[in-house]
Amino acid sequence: MQNRTFISFLSGFLLGCTSQQGQAEIHHAQGELAGEVTASTVLLQSRLTALPGPGLDAMGDVPGAVGAGCFEWSTAADFTNAKRSHWMQAGAGSDFILRTRLGGLVPGTVHYYRLVFGTDEASAKPGPTRQFKTLPTATQAPEVSFCMGSCMNYYAFMSGKPNGKGPVTATLEDKRLGYPSFAAMLALKPDFFIGTGDIVYYDQPRETAAKSLSELRRKWHEQARFPRLIDFFSRTPAFWSKDDHDFRFDDADLNGKNLPAPTTGIEIFREQMPIHAAGDQASPTYRTHRIHRDVQLWFTEGRDFRSPNKMEDGPEKSMWGKAQHDWLQRTLKASDAQWKIIITPTPMVGPDDARKQDNHANLGGFRHEADDFFAWMTGQKVGPIITFCGDRHWQYHSIHPSGVEEFSCGALNDENSRMGVAPGAKNGTDPSALIKQPYTYDQPTGGFLHVTVDPHQATGSSLKMEFRDDTGAVLHSVEKR
Repeated sequence: MQNRTFISFLSGFLLGCTSQQGQAEIHHAQGELAGEVTASTVLLQSRLTALPGPGLDAMGDVPGAVGAGCFEWSTAADFTNAKRSHWMQAGAGSDFILRTRLGGLVPGTVHYYRLVFGTDEASAKPGPTRQFKTLPTATQAPEVSFCMGSCMNYYAFMSGKPNGKGPVTATLEDKRLGYPSFAAMLALKPDFFIGTGDIVYYDQPRETAAKSLSELRRKWHEQARFPRLIDFFSRTPAFWSKDDHDFRFDDADLNGKNLPAPTTGIEIFREQMPIHAAGDQASPTYRTHRIHRDVQLWFTEGRDFRSPNKMEDGPEKSMWGKAQHDWLQRTLKASDAQWKIIITPTPMVGPDDARKQDNHANLGGFRHEADDFFAWMTGQKVGPIITFCGDRHWQYHSIHPSGVEEFSCGALNDENSRMGVAPGAKNGTDPSALIKQPYTYDQPTGGFLHVTVDPHQATGSSLKMEFRDDTGAVLHSVEKR
């Protein structure tokens, strides 16, 4: 009885910390996010919370708090001539998230911003200074760098039970601060980050897989409150894609009655990630961004429009859907970028495990669509096209017989890494060894892909891809001119 009383008192204290005026204190335990940055626009996001973080409540959550807020921004670190967005109300319907779009920004320039928040406008106070750098215009050619990561398995990281046969290295400090990869990426000062899906794992641990709205949201809250993530995203804008685990469950398509439902998975990802303006349920999540005079990125959507995984492969089976397929071909053909990079949540080249039917590399999966696309690319001479993929928990550089090169960023944390599938493997999708694989690591490790565009070359820009582990050490690099 005494223990129960103490727990009740402690929970009440944490959730109901009050100011001298008797009002509940409001925090923003998940920090801020800058998303979809362009040369002149950005989406800014925060979430009002009842706890300061990084600790969780008795339910393992970071509960939200009703309040109000706006964003203040300037090109000066001291906020000289600062502007403010409109005031927004944070409520349960939007998971207490505040998001706004800024326009009229200066290309290729660092902008400083901060959340101004409170129970209402009168009580509002500014939070810490954050920053993002806008992209250059399509005619500008500065040096640009970015990092790409995938597959953040919170349960494997926190429990020490690896999701595969990768190493278990997370210390108690890591479990308090978050994934070491984010500290390593922060030291590189990239212009932006790309998250290629599986940002959270709804279906792990399996015994308590998230199904209800509150359970799904809790997965995002526990992930975003880590100090290393907050520090990284306080200065690094990001582009996001979803995959199976942050959509529904492993290898999920649009079929079946198992929860969460497809519509729920689609809506929650839009709610949690700053890809479109708040409330926008219509704009597709596939899009393209010209990040440099010589580089354009295409972000594909692999879950919202896919045919059933178990459907017989052929011309009618598609992961992209007709509208996205046509958009991809049309925009690739119209682009004059020197480097055309497709960011795909799942691999197109592989090799992958033969047992799967989930992606473009899989036998009996969506191989026909990939082969048809590669043939179109060669026939239309729109290349060279490079694919950067997530989903696979190992790093590799592979070359398709058509010449398409693919770089897999692997898993961000050690506990979610594994050894890959080699060309020619009997248990793989390339039993005849038609794929060339210049690189895959010889020991599983968490890590990320670090990409640099260097315009200072006599023959044009060079593109450098570095495979790094979760300490930032370079494992392998490829430079293309």
